[in-house]
Amino acid sequence: MNYKVIYTVFMTMVMSCNLAGQKANETEQLFNGKDLSHWRGDSRVWSVEDGCIKGETTDEVVIAHNTFLIHDRIVSDFELTFKYKIIGGNSGVQYRARVVDQDKFIIGGYQADMEAGIQYSGILYEEKGRGILAQRGEKVVVSKEGKKTVTRFKTTEEIQAVINQEDWNDYRIVAKGNHLQHYINDQLTIDVVDNETGKSASSGVLALQLHAGPSMQVFYRDLELKKL
Repeated sequence: MNYKVIYTVFMTMVMSCNLAGQKANETEQLFNGKDLSHWRGDSRVWSVEDGCIKGETTDEVVIAHNTFLIHDRIVSDFELTFKYKIIGGNSGVQYRARVVDQDKFIIGGYQADMEAGIQYSGILYEEKGRGILAQRGEKVVVSKEGKKTVTRFKTTEEIQAVINQEDWNDYRIVAKGNHLQHYINDQLTIDVVDNETGKSASSGVLALQLHAGPSMQVFYRDLELKKL
C-alpha cells in the first residue's frame, strides 16, 4: 500500500475543507485565550499564561532545533493581525508553510520574523528554503527564474525606531496572490512579489516559531485571521 499517496490525498482533502470553511472578509479568532485548542507543538516549551500563548526555553529546557506551534488552519489569501512581545532570542510567524516533520514540529516556508535584537524584526525569511527574501525597508520582486529586483523605501534604523523592545507590538501580515507585506505598529517593513517558479507558495499552514539557541520568551495574543 502506498502510504505516501494516501497521506497526500488526505492532506489535500483537509486543505480543501479548511480553505472552504471561512468566508471572505470574515474574521476568525485563532486563539481562545484559555488553552491551545487547534494548536499542536512541543508541550515542554509552549503554554498559555495570562491569556497569551507563551513560548519559552531555559537553561533546563533546551531545544536542539527550531520548533513550531502549528495551527490546524490552512491559509491562502489572508490578513493576519496579532500582538507580540519577545524577551531574548528570535521568533516568527510561518504562513503558507509546509510541515517538514510532524513528530518534531518542524516547518518550512515563509516567515514574518521578530527578535529581541535590532536587525531582523519585520523581514521576510523562508525557513528550510531560500533564506532572507527581503530585508527591512525593501520592496522586492522575485522573477520566475529567482532573480531579485530590490528597491529601498525605509532604512532599517527607521523601522527599528517604531518597535517597542521587550514590550507589546502590533504585527500585520497581508498575503494576496504572490504579493506579501509585513507591518509592525502600522509601519510597512517589507513588500514582496514572489513569482519564482516552484518556490513561491500559494497556501499552507500557520505556525509560531521558537528559535533554538539562548534562553528566551515570546508571547502572542489577539491573533485574528481574515480571509481575503
